[in-house]
Amino acid sequence: MSEQLLQFNDIELYTESFGNASHPAILLVMGAQSSMVWWEDGFCQRLADAGRYVIRYDHRDVGRSTAYELGQPGYTFEDLADDAIRILDAYGIARAHIVGMSMGGMLTQILALRHPERVHTVTLLATSNFAPELPPMEEKVMQFFANAGAIDWTDEQAVTSFTVGKWRVLAGSRHPFDEDRIRQLAQEELRRSRRFDSMNNHGMAAGGESYLLRTREINIPALVIHGTEDPIIPYAHGVLLANTIPGAVLVTLEGTGHELHPQDWDSIISRIIAHTDL
Repeated sequence: MSEQLLQFNDIELYTESFGNASHPAILLVMGAQSSMVWWEDGFCQRLADAGRYVIRYDHRDVGRSTAYELGQPGYTFEDLADDAIRILDAYGIARAHIVGMSMGGMLTQILALRHPERVHTVTLLATSNFAPELPPMEEKVMQFFANAGAIDWTDEQAVTSFTVGKWRVLAGSRHPFDEDRIRQLAQEELRRSRRFDSMNNHGMAAGGESYLLRTREINIPALVIHGTEDPIIPYAHGVLLANTIPGAVLVTLEGTGHELHPQDWDSIISRIIAHTDL
């Protein structure tokens, strides 16, 4: 694994890469309020071992990338999508396969429409185009995040417990919830954050709506992967997405929630490798 802190005017984006740079590139785009650590080392290495050059990175306001004052995100969703292009430019990659989860999947859709010449394929994990007819998140998720305002973001134990609780709420019933693993990742995320409370800025960022209305215009091979027990972006979102993007393929993860559980890695990685075998 190799790391780079990239500088673009007043923006810093922290990146890590796995594998041989001569292999086809996969850029991993994580979801809201989550740093690159949730693309776990083992997941990235397995993609690299299968012949891919894998890059993961911290969005603005998470991890080691630029952080803003809470309540003042200095970017739109279009800017976050363009950050992916800045990273490809810095690595000298003309076109890449983009794999996005949750908010990262929304940014991947924006990329496919905004910069189609830079995108070989898209893989959309646990994400949506948020069409108005789709079902909302489950009540248990709304209740959990309603209490986020009471968190003392300077208290490491409280923040770690909140993060563990979040992933517990988002998990499906198929796989056991590995609290020790999640706690380790949460603590790693906290240790490497410039300013942990700024992750909440992702929920305040604007933009992206005009692109999500154009999902059916995506003209890039698309793979949609979605769990049937996703409580924050219900399975119906993935089904609609696959039915909307021309030629998209839907992979259903029975009993999986809004998560990248290691017991699903075999299925997810094998499908990504097959999808990116161009």
